[in-house]
Amino acid sequence: MIRPARDHREATDRERYLAARVLNALLREDYAGISARVTHDRDGVAIVLASGRRVGLAAGDPFQDFATAPHERLRLAEVLETLEAVAHPADTEGVAAFERECDEALAALEAHHRMRGEVARRLRGRHGLIRYESLAAAVDHPLYPTARCRLGVSPAGLAAHAPEFAPEFRMRWTAAPRERVTLSRPDLPGWWPVPGDVGLPADLARTHVLFPVHPLTEPLVAGLPGLLPGREPYLTVRPTLSTRTVEAGERVHLKVPLAASTLGLRNRRSIKPGTLRDGALAESLLRRILAREPGLRVALADEQTYGHAEHEYLGWLVRRLPEGEIVPVAALLAPLPASGDRLVLHEVAERHHGGDAEALLRDYLAVLLEWNVTLFVRYGVALEAHQQNLALLFGDGPMRLLVKDDDGLLASPRRLHAAGIEAPGFGDERMLADDPYALADVFVTITLHLAAMAVAHGALPGSGATLVARALRAALEPYGDDPMARLLRARTLEAARLTGKSMVVAGTLVAKDRTGARDVNKFYGTTGPNYLRGA
Repeated sequence: MIRPARDHREATDRERYLAARVLNALLREDYAGISARVTHDRDGVAIVLASGRRVGLAAGDPFQDFATAPHERLRLAEVLETLEAVAHPADTEGVAAFERECDEALAALEAHHRMRGEVARRLRGRHGLIRYESLAAAVDHPLYPTARCRLGVSPAGLAAHAPEFAPEFRMRWTAAPRERVTLSRPDLPGWWPVPGDVGLPADLARTHVLFPVHPLTEPLVAGLPGLLPGREPYLTVRPTLSTRTVEAGERVHLKVPLAASTLGLRNRRSIKPGTLRDGALAESLLRRILAREPGLRVALADEQTYGHAEHEYLGWLVRRLPEGEIVPVAALLAPLPASGDRLVLHEVAERHHGGDAEALLRDYLAVLLEWNVTLFVRYGVALEAHQQNLALLFGDGPMRLLVKDDDGLLASPRRLHAAGIEAPGFGDERMLADDPYALADVFVTITLHLAAMAVAHGALPGSGATLVARALRAALEPYGDDPMARLLRARTLEAARLTGKSMVVAGTLVAKDRTGARDVNKFYGTTGPNYLRGA
């Protein structure tokens, strides 16, 4: 059972904000038929909570029919009490885990609020990409309500290691026997430490390979057999938006396993060895496609350098970023510190579009949708590249779209073969599917909802949908009556409703044996209004 509401004190703004996000997510995914509690009468639309309280709902959210009305002042406990009231008995563990997510998300929000002065001071000393990564981390996920929670990490651990706090810290290292190690390339990066740098004997280099270990993961790695932990930390790093990936140097990111879950209990942030190889193969596939499509304004991060030692906590990936100014798409909606209502979007538009934020958005949407429509129609590929995995790249010539983290894509072997490309031999068979409807689900829920509409609506609530619809029509127009283009039109511009993901249901609340989800990140149990129709 949840703890009783702490009625002796007023709920903070952070608690009311989180409570509304949680209730909205439960309604959007209609967990356990919670929408049966929604009433429609002359007083409007409302949901009746377990306490009997009537909470007003309002229309207008692009991803669901009704959401908590702005004037409602919710307590988190009363929302979770309602969750318990509707929950299926088989979901007891999942409900308890989600309640823990809510508690930890609220603690994270409160900690960030308490430290806002210190965070602002740290950000004043930041420039370029890492500044934008930290600003982006303070903007919540458009759909997942408890995204601030890294399940299992304390508020103190977040303050020391999470990007929204703009910290820096020193990496830990451990030596693994060479016979257990797989490296994608024979030589380690030039900035990699040698055993003596981490307090280990120098001659260990002949028999062992040093692995970076995140400080939050170190307690678990220390218990693994056959390793020789370094006695000294080495390399000062700063966390990027993904938390487990850190800035290791100029245009160099280092991705390491994290002993935590984000966006759901089942979304572990460890690194299974096979995903490193699959990500490299996916990047190579996209490079082959780009070589055939020189008109696309797209660049790919280099993610071909990695290593693992046959364990989900013993792996790493070095990401090399191209030259130019890089602005994460997730940062565009971030408020600029001490600047009123101005967003990163406005700052970037001043530098590159004469201050015209809408023109910058139009350019971004055109590049984004032309790229993803081309992948879908010509090659049968759908990317799981949401706003965190995309960035704007400015340099000589027009803006380009920078894409990273490719190991979640879905590709059709049949469509690739028809285009003259053989499908990669992915270790994860879930990355291959000839079902065009499965590809369309990824396009709608990732490219359309998160990468396009969440950004456009957040920046321009009154006209964002129109910008997205126009860009999508323009991207589809060259393909005429191609069957894949017709399918994509039917699933987007012409659909009565749009596919949505049940992220909370599959990620935490309901066990996989009950949802039947092969992949909790591709579980589609709901639909929402089609914001493109009439736009």
